[in-house]
Amino acid sequence: MCGDVIISKVDGRKDLRRFIAFPNQLFKDVPTYIPAMNFDEKGLLGSKNPSLKHSQRELFLAWRDGKVVGRVAAIINHTVNEVWNKKTVRFGWFDFIEDYDVFSALINKVIEYGKANGMSEIEGPMGFTDMDKECWVIDNFNGPQNISTLYNPEYYVRFVERMGMEIKCKWQQYIMPANQPIPDKVKRLNSLIAERYGLKVLKVHNHRELKPYGYKMFHTINSSFKDLYDFVPMTQEELDVYVKEYIPFVPLRYANFVVDKDDNLVAFGLAIPSLSKAYQKAKGRLFPFGWYYILRALRKYDSIDLLLNGVLPEWQKRGVHAIYYCEMNKNAIEDNVHTAFTNPQIIGNEAVKIWSTQFMADPVMQRAVFGMNI
Repeated sequence: MCGDVIISKVDGRKDLRRFIAFPNQLFKDVPTYIPAMNFDEKGLLGSKNPSLKHSQRELFLAWRDGKVVGRVAAIINHTVNEVWNKKTVRFGWFDFIEDYDVFSALINKVIEYGKANGMSEIEGPMGFTDMDKECWVIDNFNGPQNISTLYNPEYYVRFVERMGMEIKCKWQQYIMPANQPIPDKVKRLNSLIAERYGLKVLKVHNHRELKPYGYKMFHTINSSFKDLYDFVPMTQEELDVYVKEYIPFVPLRYANFVVDKDDNLVAFGLAIPSLSKAYQKAKGRLFPFGWYYILRALRKYDSIDLLLNGVLPEWQKRGVHAIYYCEMNKNAIEDNVHTAFTNPQIIGNEAVKIWSTQFMADPVMQRAVFGMNI
């Protein structure tokens, strides 16, 4: 308890519904806020999340005068801590009204939970894995969002800094014309690399054929992301969930997988139609009309979100990324897609420098994870 703020554990379905619904109420008048789908949140926060086999978590609600005024998840990922030699408790799903007492009551509950479990650091916002939403905006709070990013107002950052937290890692997002002409340098590089190494872009006819490459894609992520901030390889059970979540929604033309002459996946770029407006209309619910808005957005679209990309370590620094960028760019021109919006990318990651060096791309916002000793 902090002042008149009461903190309670989430206990049962009714509390979980309150936990999931809170940001939708808090940000209902914010035009750039995109509600998460309720069934996705229940899957992540419920007991069947496969990440709980190597993680633990507790969910908390903040109350004042009988009303929910904040929420937070305290997460300990034991695999991350072991691989990176840390003792860290994460905060995620952290939302609160503009009141420092509410913020501090919630964050202190996470700290208390961490200390009780032998942790000596706190960091966030982060989820169970890197596939979950993470990092807050730090410089363009009214900028565009997509379904894979967290919305946060400016006071979130002000409050964590007031608490004494510092930035641990930064991410950058870009927005660009998807139908811009392919730069001549990228075209030449694309042809040269493909010919030299016998590489090609995979062609499939349906999502059933694509599914095995979905697993190869996430195995590539496990290999190529291993040195990025706090990343650990995803388990097979986690991969099963992610393949099921991602692959059915990707237009075949934007699953740009680069394979060698033996059909081994060496690199990939993955994009989906922008579902931001559809998710806003759905308001977190598939029924009665949410499914219709999403299905329509998947069939007719003029903007895409660049979700994931990666190159196997042994193929990095050979320019292989130019092949899938070229293919995606070519398809966007043919489909009259006019805008591409990237997911957050760790600043300094070599694989994404092509956006800012070879294409016309505008940095749209930076994001960060914060932390401190406890």
